[in-house]
Amino acid sequence: MRRRDALKGGLVLLATSTLASIYKPAYSKTLVGGSSAWKAQPPPPLSVVDSSRLVYLTQDEAKLVGTVFDVLIPPDELGMGATEAGCVTFLDHQLAGPFGSAAKDYKLGPVVEGTPQQGPQSIATPAEIYRKGLAELNTVTRKKFDKAFPDLTEDQKVAFLEGMEAGTIQFETVKAKDFFTLLLQNVREGYLADPMYGGNRDMVGWKLVGFPGAVYDYRDWIVSKRGQKIDVQPVSLLRTT
Repeated sequence: MRRRDALKGGLVLLATSTLASIYKPAYSKTLVGGSSAWKAQPPPPLSVVDSSRLVYLTQDEAKLVGTVFDVLIPPDELGMGATEAGCVTFLDHQLAGPFGSAAKDYKLGPVVEGTPQQGPQSIATPAEIYRKGLAELNTVTRKKFDKAFPDLTEDQKVAFLEGMEAGTIQFETVKAKDFFTLLLQNVREGYLADPMYGGNRDMVGWKLVGFPGAVYDYRDWIVSKRGQKIDVQPVSLLRTT
C-alpha cells in the first residue's frame, strides 16, 4: 500500500472543491438575528481539538486504530505517517461527536440490503461500528495468526487488510469490507482535514498535495500565475478568524 494510493480519493475531493472555488464566484453574507418564533444563533467559536486525552476510544482501541492507519498511510520520504500526523486524535473526536452518533442519518429502519452503488445500509452508527469492528479485528487475527493485529509482521498486516477490502475475510458483528472502507475514509479525512480537528499535523497533508488551505479566493493567482507552480504556505481556518 502506498501513501498516494491511500490519499487518492481524498485528493479528488480537494481538487473538486478547489476548482469549484476558482470557476464559481462566491458571495457570502452573515445574517444574525431574526424575528417571530425563529432566531438565528451565531456559530460556536472555532477551537483546536485537545490531543492530550481520548474522548471516545480506549487506549487499546487507539493503539489498534493507529496500527491500521499507519499501514494505510505509512511514514516515508514524503512525510509523517498517519498516527504521527494526528489521524487517531482526529478520529477519536469525530466518533465522540455528531459523526460518531450519525446525528444526521435516518436510523429507524426497516433495514434492507441495498445495491453496491447505494453503499452500506446498516443503522449502526460509526461509533458502534468502530467499537465492534476493532474488537473483532483482533479476535479474527488471533484465530488466524495466534497474535493480535499490532503484533503481526508488516506483510501480515497488509495481507489481512487486503483480505478485508476484498471481502475474503469475514467478521460476525460487522461487515469487514465496510469496516475497511470506513477506516480508509477516516484516515484520509484525518490526513487532509484542517489541523484544528486534530489531524494533518503541521499541515503535512496539505503540503504534500499543494493545497493552500483556508484561502479566501484564488483570483490573484489565476491572473498572475496561470500555469505556474504556486508555492504558498497553507493556512488553517484558525488563522482566518
